[in-house]
Amino acid sequence: MAVPLLTRKIVKKRVKHFKRAHSDRYIGLKLRCIPNLSLTLNSTMTSWRRPKGIDSRVRRKFKGCTLMPNIGYGSDKKTRHYLPNKFKKFVVHNVSELELLMMHNRTYCAEIAHNVSTKKRKDIVERAAQLDIVVTNKLARLRSQEDE
Repeated sequence: MAVPLLTRKIVKKRVKHFKRAHSDRYIGLKLRCIPNLSLTLNSTMTSWRRPKGIDSRVRRKFKGCTLMPNIGYGSDKKTRHYLPNKFKKFVVHNVSELELLMMHNRTYCAEIAHNVSTKKRKDIVERAAQLDIVVTNKLARLRSQEDE
């Protein structure tokens, strides 16, 4: 297993997500435009949108209101884009793309793309073990021997 090159601690200035303004007012918004469909949109109400109202307390940054994301919440330049395992992510679709990480196995880890078949996944995981490359989702969609 490759040891990560990054030794400094990864510090996030803010871990909590930024809530959408007034998202607490609309807990269960339902779509009723299509017959026989009742869909709850809780996730869209919590995803961030910039408030644009002329009287919006959030936009005017009143004390005690919902915080807005800005440039000051950015991560340290040396640790930006690093995963908690102290590697950067590189999406791999086949074995030949995995070969690119051969010399950079202490900085980058491989992540197998979602549309790669089970057969190719096995090849990628085997080759990654030979090249000493960390694979973040190596157990995804791999069947056990009893299923086959």
